[in-house]
Amino acid sequence: MKLNSYLSNRLKEVFTEGKWVTGTNFKKEIFDLEWDDALKKVESLNTIADITFHIHYYISGVIQVFEGGTLDIKDKFSFDAPPIKNQQDWRNLVDKFCSDSEKFINLVHTMPEEKLLSNFVDQKYGSYLRNIDAMIEHTYYHLGQVILIKKHLKKDI
Repeated sequence: MKLNSYLSNRLKEVFTEGKWVTGTNFKKEIFDLEWDDALKKVESLNTIADITFHIHYYISGVIQVFEGGTLDIKDKFSFDAPPIKNQQDWRNLVDKFCSDSEKFINLVHTMPEEKLLSNFVDQKYGSYLRNIDAMIEHTYYHLGQVILIKKHLKKDI
């Protein structure tokens, strides 16, 4: 299996289609969630809406680089989500998350191996491969949080 196919399959697993590692994927956990549940605070944890914005922030920022743009994202802004005031605001975020996830997956799938092994923006950031792998790990970390928050919310309902 080619490296780009392997990585795009891993991204599908965590973002949109998989069930192998966690029994679910990010899209499945947020797609039918109501906006008020996405905004419910569980103790000191981030909300599901906060986490969804956070992961999407990195997806969209890395897509920009994949498409030849600059790396403009900053960790300090990764939770600066605009307010979600209703179901439509939440739906817009979920839809953007899902469409950009698909775009990210497709960009990785078509990326030549030489590009995957080359420096991502600057040598200090490592390779494209390392950054894609970090995206997978980072998303699984936050997917686990979403799953736990949803379990906690079910106890409150």
